[in-house]
Amino acid sequence: QVQLVESGGGSVQAGGSLRLSCAASGRTFSYYTVGWFRQAPGKVRDFVAAITWSRSSTYYADSVKGRFTISRDNAKNTVYLQMNNLKLEDAAVYYCARHSGSGSAYFESQYAYWGQGTQVTVSS
Repeated sequence: QVQLVESGGGSVQAGGSLRLSCAASGRTFSYYTVGWFRQAPGKVRDFVAAITWSRSSTYYADSVKGRFTISRDNAKNTVYLQMNNLKLEDAAVYYCARHSGSGSAYFESQYAYWGQGTQVTVSS
């Protein structure tokens, strides 16, 4: 089993920054792609970003390109999401997830383990 715990969420004004962390325990995710997704009230859960285990590839939703950066420290079993220039529409619950090992990094159905989420609130 893999346990994922997100942290770093909070309230910020538009234009501000937050850094989310996703810490893993149990069977680690060192050799798997890890992704971030988000879900706003009344909306489906959307892909935000993903990073391969070797850090050789990163993937971003168009809406966050140039503003968000995903990174990972496999020695610490932790993945980060640096979010800069936050916009009102970035407000959501953010989830990290470990990929199953096959399939696209963009689709939540390809992820086997999920954290409980951390709330990000953006105010004007």
